[in-house]
Amino acid sequence: MRIVVTGATGNIGTGVVRALRADPQVESVVGLARRPAEDSVTADVERDDLVPHFRGADAVVHLAWLFQPTHRPERTWRANVLGSLRVFDAAATAGVPKLVYASSVGAYSPREDDEPVTEDWPTHGWPGAAYTREKSYVERYLDAFEHRHPKLEVVRLRPGFVFQRSAATEQRRLFAGPFLPGSLVRPGLVPVLPDIPGLRFQVVHTDDLADAVRRTLTRPVRGAFNIATAPVVTPRYVAQLLGARTIPLPPAAVRAAVSAAWRVHAVPASPGLFDAVLRLPLLDTGRAESELDWQPRHDAASTVREFLAGLRSGAGADTAPLAPDRPRRRLHEIATGIGRRP
Repeated sequence: MRIVVTGATGNIGTGVVRALRADPQVESVVGLARRPAEDSVTADVERDDLVPHFRGADAVVHLAWLFQPTHRPERTWRANVLGSLRVFDAAATAGVPKLVYASSVGAYSPREDDEPVTEDWPTHGWPGAAYTREKSYVERYLDAFEHRHPKLEVVRLRPGFVFQRSAATEQRRLFAGPFLPGSLVRPGLVPVLPDIPGLRFQVVHTDDLADAVRRTLTRPVRGAFNIATAPVVTPRYVAQLLGARTIPLPPAAVRAAVSAAWRVHAVPASPGLFDAVLRLPLLDTGRAESELDWQPRHDAASTVREFLAGLRSGAGADTAPLAPDRPRRRLHEIATGIGRRP
């Protein structure tokens, strides 16, 4: 098989490329990335002609996604929504028989209880955050796209929060900004954590999600698959891992603090994204387990511990998205706020 992967140098992309190159059924993996990288082809899904890259491929795996800048939603809309539509249409034009798209738990409509949802739960997202709006819109486009191209096998993976050690620094930059003291996030040095009612989410290790992607490519499957590991992560769960105690804080107070920090570009994560996280449903992964024979090798504890260890060490990788901080870059972020940058 010849597989083309967009967003090959990011958190998920690096894991997927590793998994595919280790599979004897895969003869060739072509990684596409917006910025030049070793072992990848430079191509921007927002503006470059993708058909020549896709022609002759047995499958396209679409992972490219821009999380920032949250202060310029028109920018992320062009890259994420219009870029995704260009990927899908190019795959159809090139005659690619299979398309795998990394959607998200964020595409799902809110749910107020903790009953896990299956893949037929509505995907209308949370309207108050650009990320969830964009994920939902792409799902709607794929609904129509599948009707227009019934012979093309379309797979949608909807994972929880995706972590690996080498992505920790990137994720700190994307969501917490330059003021999170990563070196201090270690057992014994964090005395308290806020316990926010309703805050709970699921995680999955990058390698486990990559394994699910690989399995969808080697089986005649289509449709959506929830991907997450157990147990559910809560503030108290993280506090136990850090040996910290929790103090209750009302969501309104935390949202007000996030909103104030976001307005002055002190943190990149928007208050709308905080609202969305509080409303995420939990995922039932039964379909992936039964139809893909998928089982995660990493539980939530080991996944979160690996992420925290990456924060402490400033871990990164040799790609532009996952690059570790440079001292001059860190000083610039602290002085200007990472959310200001396009």
